[in-house]
Amino acid sequence: QVQLGESGGGLVQAGGSLRLSCAASGRTFLIYAMAWFRQAPGKERELVASKRWSGGSTYYADSVKGRFTISRENAKYTVYLQMNSLKPEDTAVYYCAVHPIGGDKYTYWGQGTQVTVSS
Repeated sequence: QVQLGESGGGLVQAGGSLRLSCAASGRTFLIYAMAWFRQAPGKERELVASKRWSGGSTYYADSVKGRFTISRENAKYTVYLQMNSLKPEDTAVYYCAVHPIGGDKYTYWGQGTQVTVSS
C-alpha cells in the first residue's frame, strides 16, 4: 500500500501562486509515476501534471503549460506542484496520485486539497 498526504491548498487571488505538496509513504518502491489531478465543479477529473519517478519524464495539460511546474524530491518520495499565475478556472479539488510499477493506471489517491482562485 501507498499512502499519500497532500497539503498546500487554499484561497488565493487571481494571478497569485500556490505550492502543493504530496508525500508518499508505505511501499514507496512501488512508485512508477506520481501525478496531480484536479476536479472542478461540474467537470470530470483531469490529469494536470505527472512525473515518472525513473527518468523524470514530465507531462502537463495544455491548460497549465507555462504556469504550473511539477517537481520531485526523490529521497522523500514527495512531489510538488508549483502553481503560478493562477486563474479562477484553476479552482478545483486537487488530488495526488500514484501509478504503481507494473500497473495499468493510477491506483493510489490522496484525499484531495481545495484550491480556490478568486477574481
